[in-house]
Amino acid sequence: MESILKAIKKKKIPINPAVVISNKQDAKGLKIAEKLGVKIEVIESKGFKGSRAEYDKKIISALTKYGVTPKNGLVCLAGFMRIISPEFVKKYKNRIINIHPALLPAFPGLNSQKQALEYGAKVSGCSVHFVDAGMDTGPVIIQAVVKVDEKDTEESLSKRILKEEHRIYPEAVNLFARKKIKISGRRTIIS
Repeated sequence: MESILKAIKKKKIPINPAVVISNKQDAKGLKIAEKLGVKIEVIESKGFKGSRAEYDKKIISALTKYGVTPKNGLVCLAGFMRIISPEFVKKYKNRIINIHPALLPAFPGLNSQKQALEYGAKVSGCSVHFVDAGMDTGPVIIQAVVKVDEKDTEESLSKRILKEEHRIYPEAVNLFARKKIKISGRRTIIS
């Protein structure tokens, strides 16, 4: 999130950040967003009594309040560790993107770096993808490869992957903002 907001601030991405929404009051990103002049909203998920779809209606309401609509908005998931409802995905079809610390379709879900090391992968990396109803299954926009060293730990591999995440996520947002991404089936075509 910080890398994206800083790239926008430097005018590298032609988009206006409307709001940063967190499901946790103490999320580090909230202070970063405020420091960079972006409005924030907290919609606590802990203790929420309704369904996932009901929670997501609150998120959609906040997005709408700040002008982030299914016709003109882009929702960037960054550290938002909740599975979003099919209703949310359908409403914002091809307007929600996420970053994942693996070369999808390999190692979806949690602990991707650990999965890569346990599997004996020689390369790993990260992927920015559109969000669909599955777990890390949407069309891939951009990926970066990171070599897995024999001495890597989960922490050392994660650190190198994170560096690439900070590079490619703003790049993907820029491609989206400049209308350079076309989706054809499962493929994205960058023009």
